[in-house]
Amino acid sequence: MSADLRGRARIPALAAVLALLLLPLTGPAAAADGPVVRLSAAQAGTGGSVTVRGGGWRPGTLLMLLVCGRATPSRGVIGGTNSCANGDGRAVTTDTRGSFTRRLPVAEPPVPCPCVVHVATVTGAKAEADAVLQVAGHPVAPLPAETSGGRLSILSDTRLTGSGGVLTWFGAPPARTLEFTAGNVGTTPVKDPVFRVGTAHGVFAPQWDEQQWHGTLAPGGKALVRLPVELSAGAHGDYTVSLGYQGKVIAEQPWGVGRPWGVTLFLLLLCLVVPAALSRAGMAVVDRVRPRRPGGVRHRRLPRPVPRPARVRSRAPGPDPAPTLPWFTPDSVPGGPAGRLSAPHHDSPTSPPTPTPKGPT
Repeated sequence: MSADLRGRARIPALAAVLALLLLPLTGPAAAADGPVVRLSAAQAGTGGSVTVRGGGWRPGTLLMLLVCGRATPSRGVIGGTNSCANGDGRAVTTDTRGSFTRRLPVAEPPVPCPCVVHVATVTGAKAEADAVLQVAGHPVAPLPAETSGGRLSILSDTRLTGSGGVLTWFGAPPARTLEFTAGNVGTTPVKDPVFRVGTAHGVFAPQWDEQQWHGTLAPGGKALVRLPVELSAGAHGDYTVSLGYQGKVIAEQPWGVGRPWGVTLFLLLLCLVVPAALSRAGMAVVDRVRPRRPGGVRHRRLPRPVPRPARVRSRAPGPDPAPTLPWFTPDSVPGGPAGRLSAPHHDSPTSPPTPTPKGPT
């Protein structure tokens, strides 16, 4: 073989070696451009599945994979997760290189197509990517017209203001105010913009609520926007408040809600008071139903103590209260009136003593 032919044979081998050497260098470049998502098939029917591969994500990041309608890679998902088949979503964690592979079942979203496979981070810094998917048999409708001219932008960090009161401690709905500074970076005024405020608990999808801010922002102008945020009664734990505008999430704010300990205290008191009240009511019923004993006694009672007799004090004998009548004797003079009272007298020593009566006559 001539030298010319040998040189031509070496060219494909050198090209293959250079391709292998340059292949690892393309990975960081792709990661620098942002996360990407690729599908094993561009079209699938309901009940089937597609393999989703991704790269350029942060290592060890938890991702959520959803089939969403009313979405394109350029405009994102219009309507947020309300336009996605949330019940058939899948979660995946990226490896040390920021890549993943996950099989996703194909389900019909609640809104018409165009459809995409939407991949977004669950925790940490927000990142998302979409890949076009045609859901066979699902209706297709044109997307709403994109507004031109005025465009709003968040010029400051969002913050939650306000605090809970005593009623919140007893289970009342926690409420805060979402504040941020919005600016019009477009060329036409923005009048009465409609924002979407969503609240999500943990890794669950947010519940969105549309709120209109009344005012007009001229081109280049800015204003402080305040939007109320309220959770359900008894809510507690870690929540995330999301702010959306024109189908895109433009800000997120964490919110830690304390446990309503007043409800717990009330339940503990209820567990003590109710059994005591039931016990007393039951005893009253038993006392009325129980048959009477002889003597009308319903239940056994302790005997009453017998009173002790009063001590009788001894007294010295006193004088006889009966009056003593004066002594009298019949007059010894003959012819004298009988029964005439006379004073007692002493007989002479020679005469015998006269007997004295023992009592009155």
